[in-house]
Amino acid sequence: MRALHVVSCCLALMLASCSLFRAGKKDDDAAGASAARIDKRRAQYTLDVEAPRPLRQLLSQNLDLARFRDAPASEALSNEELDRLVGMAPEQARALLATEGYFNAKVEARRQPAASGEQPRVLVSVEPGPRTLVEGLTLGVQGELQQRADAGDADARALLARLREEWPLKPGEPFRQADWTSAKNATLGRLHADGYPSAIWIATDARVRSREQRVQLEASAQSGPLFHLGDLRIEGLKRYDERAVRNVATFRPGTPYSEQRLIDFQERLTRSGLFEGAVAEFDNDPQKAAAAPVTVRVQEQPLQKVTLGLGYSTDTGTRASVEHMHRQPFGLRWTAQNKFEIGPQRKAWEFDYRSYPKPGFRRNLVAGNVERWSGPDEERYAGRLRIGRAWEDPRLERQVYGEYTNARVRAPTGESRAQALTGNYDWTRRDVDSLLLPTRGKAVLLQGAVGYARSSTAENGPLARAYGRVLYFRPFARDWHATVRLEGGQVFARQAVGVPDTLLFRAGGEESVRGYEYRSLGPMVNGVVTSGRSLLTASAEVARPVSARLPQVWGAAFVDAGNAAARFRDIKPVVGVGVGVRYRSPVGPLKLDVAYGVDDKKVRMHLSAGVSF
Repeated sequence: MRALHVVSCCLALMLASCSLFRAGKKDDDAAGASAARIDKRRAQYTLDVEAPRPLRQLLSQNLDLARFRDAPASEALSNEELDRLVGMAPEQARALLATEGYFNAKVEARRQPAASGEQPRVLVSVEPGPRTLVEGLTLGVQGELQQRADAGDADARALLARLREEWPLKPGEPFRQADWTSAKNATLGRLHADGYPSAIWIATDARVRSREQRVQLEASAQSGPLFHLGDLRIEGLKRYDERAVRNVATFRPGTPYSEQRLIDFQERLTRSGLFEGAVAEFDNDPQKAAAAPVTVRVQEQPLQKVTLGLGYSTDTGTRASVEHMHRQPFGLRWTAQNKFEIGPQRKAWEFDYRSYPKPGFRRNLVAGNVERWSGPDEERYAGRLRIGRAWEDPRLERQVYGEYTNARVRAPTGESRAQALTGNYDWTRRDVDSLLLPTRGKAVLLQGAVGYARSSTAENGPLARAYGRVLYFRPFARDWHATVRLEGGQVFARQAVGVPDTLLFRAGGEESVRGYEYRSLGPMVNGVVTSGRSLLTASAEVARPVSARLPQVWGAAFVDAGNAAARFRDIKPVVGVGVGVRYRSPVGPLKLDVAYGVDDKKVRMHLSAGVSF
């Protein structure tokens, strides 16, 4: 097997080089008086490698000539030892080049005499020749996985197909020893993660035909038994009962094991708000494969928590906040969260009460807020009360609830008062690589509501409301990242029906159309901006790290467009363009943007934190 031969050569050369140095020193000592005739001057030399850049770096870092060149003066080589290294360098270089797929490389090494006062120079010249490519792969699996597939098990057949389709080292790609090792590790890891944690390789072979520059890969694995999860054992509970843990589990005894299933379980426990962390492990003893016990260790959150905050946003200005969380109010199996916010523009009380997770990770909820908002052309008093049920998942959230909304707005155009009672359904899907710092994937938010509106300043009548928001993240080129956002909304009701202002739309500001003030875009009535029944905004942004030394600091450029209007056909998008800086902190991005409103010809700064899904 050529690949194993290459590795053996590398080891043999390393051992031989060490033995040569010891032998040389021993012979010198034994020579007695003749040792005086040996040149004891320590050689100081330079090493030049003539080869394509990636190979030059490989050889310059791994040849013995490179390692001993940097040895301390007390361990410097004699001229005789240096000559030995030069003689061994071609074979060493060919072994190293073989790991990169060059099996027909021509290598020469020679020591050039030094002029008076100059260091000796060692030159290694390389002609790598054509690179060996992967010709094909034969991947076999023995054991229970293959037996299940032969018996028609759909899951087993699908796993075997994925192993072959997702094999990293594809035919036609260059063969590298590192890639070959990585491909074997990745495939075995897939077997371990998808139900067969005791799987091992029983044979792997890379058959190299150096003349044709082709290599045929062969690998055979023993899957071992399919593991099924057994009883759940819980450690670390003091304040909360076991139902808070068992109700979020997505498995029962007898469920086939998968690594992702346990990861999801850990995430659900953390998202429940009751635990700071959770670690779920299973017993991987093959003798217990039919019912492998699962142990989860939890670290509980404190019963109560108070958070004080000071903040600033270019949308809402300065603010101070107090947030209180109680995870067992009045001894109930609920969490109660209250937040009070005070600022020059917004004063609000927000509350969110949720039951402990029930089977299926559903939770009853009571939530709402009361707020006063003061803007340049409006003063709004609003409140809402929401009662319903939520289903929470690390990637998918749903809410079904009834909501009462009340809003009173004072503006130069007059005063409006309206209430609405609606039935609502919210759906949020997040398929991203990170919830805090996403760079790849998409997030979709959809909201729908139907109900009835009453107003003391307009007519009463039925209404419906639809809103959607899509975020798409995608890396491209070299260290570049793109973000695309699309947002739209529509209220359906007769024009004369008074709809609460909180159910209507405005645009402008961060996470909308930058370059324009927050809530400054909407239909104009007597020269005053009002809220509209239709909304459409879009944004495209590209960003990349500003330097390799500061990978957490990104520069960005963007263009936003959109508006709100009384009717969808009346929307006249305005445009904002700009540049910004992103600091990607462990708790989310901090964003500072300078944007130019193309339509009103003004420059504005926007400061915000986090990602709004």
